[in-house]
Amino acid sequence: MSHTRTPPTDISAVIGRAQDLDVELLIVPMFGAADLIDDVPGLDAATGGEIGRALSSKEFRARAYDTFVTSITASGWRAKRVALVGAGSRDDQNAERMRRVAAVGGYVARDRAAASAGWVIRRGLDAQTAATCAADGLTTAEFDGGSYKRADDRSGPSPSRIVIASVEGDPTAFADAVRRGRIVGEQANFARTLANEPGNVLTPREFAARVSAAASSLGLAVEVLDETRMAELGMRLLLGVAQGSAEPPRLIVVRHEPAGAPASPVFAFVGKGVTFDSGGISIKPADGMERMKDDMAGGAAVAAALGAIARLGGRHRVIGVIPTVENMPGGRATRPGDVVAGASGTSVEIINTDAEGRLILADALWYARRIGATHVVDIATLTGACMVALGRYVSGLFGRPDAWVEHVRTAAARGGDRVWPMPIYEETKQELKSDIADVINSAGRAGGAITAAAFLREFAGEGAWAHLDIAGTAWAEIKNAYQPKGATGVAVRTLVDLGMNG
Repeated sequence: MSHTRTPPTDISAVIGRAQDLDVELLIVPMFGAADLIDDVPGLDAATGGEIGRALSSKEFRARAYDTFVTSITASGWRAKRVALVGAGSRDDQNAERMRRVAAVGGYVARDRAAASAGWVIRRGLDAQTAATCAADGLTTAEFDGGSYKRADDRSGPSPSRIVIASVEGDPTAFADAVRRGRIVGEQANFARTLANEPGNVLTPREFAARVSAAASSLGLAVEVLDETRMAELGMRLLLGVAQGSAEPPRLIVVRHEPAGAPASPVFAFVGKGVTFDSGGISIKPADGMERMKDDMAGGAAVAAALGAIARLGGRHRVIGVIPTVENMPGGRATRPGDVVAGASGTSVEIINTDAEGRLILADALWYARRIGATHVVDIATLTGACMVALGRYVSGLFGRPDAWVEHVRTAAARGGDRVWPMPIYEETKQELKSDIADVINSAGRAGGAITAAAFLREFAGEGAWAHLDIAGTAWAEIKNAYQPKGATGVAVRTLVDLGMNG
């Protein structure tokens, strides 16, 4: 089922004045109530003074994500209506804010059933960065999470055509910036589509089939390891999580290896792909368990990022590794107290079968190093503890060495993903000690995000490694102006930045 408009919106770039855009709805970001919008001359007069009136009466306060729509009545303007979107102060402009403001504009266009729209890049911003963020945000506003609803109950379509305009800049560079944002937004929507699918539809085999089809269509090399091959490799931790389910596991490996790429670095993105997580024998409470269809959001982000890197022509070697399973409480399920050794040879005492993501990632991290990765990032909806620590709008970042962690943090900031570095102290290693095995898989509630990251560190091998815990950020629990309730596509942009910039 499609989660975006068919056919998709045509998004293009143009160097030109706002009044000359041949669109139905003009969308203009506004930097607070004191913004004179003097770089879009004559706009207030073109509305018959409605913008000034709305600001004076405080009907429109121009705070971040506030909106105001009115008609354009003056001759000489091709657009029929204008939508102002509050962008906050100019000092607040960064990739995240600009993308979100553009998404708000996209939703306004959908709500007003605009057949075409024009987005105005304001003076004073870096035109290329603003264009990339605008194209990205407008694209994410195309996503429709209600794909299983009847047609008449679904939200309205996006405009068939959107123009992103700047009055200045190099036309080629500006068009390239719009293209980049469009690609990243489309791939983020692909990740959201996967994470939105119910568990009875997106099984591990279906996940592998969809990722394989999408990657192959972009010229990426894809290999899918089945349970027989995983057994040959000794991936008993991954297989142990899967054995309670009637659905067999898969390990998806996607490779971007462009001609002429240097031998090093080789980036590996390892994404947790639990297509449904019941908790296994340590079963979760019923309340909210339906959300556990998104426990593969990390794997979806990896698949989406590899697609974007391929489409953008990334020059570095990048490997995506996605272990995908169902975690179910069947008669063959792993029991608390079982001891299982992974492919690395490290033995694990299973304390809690609901701490399953780290088990499948352990074998996947080992495999990423085995196939040549020099720099590794794993992405996982791993712990509720991270959400308790950082809330629903910030992902936890762990890793080593400090320089690599900072590199990932910088990439996240450029991409517009919020992350916060978290520590792994040496005492944590003591908390993971087992009486009968090398390590335990769960050290309890206290510092749960940290001990989970420390567990992964045991399997990350030598070299640079980072872990992104997206448990709180992968799914929006409430609707707001720039994001409906549901899958967010978090971490896609971070990974794309890393893969493109090295």
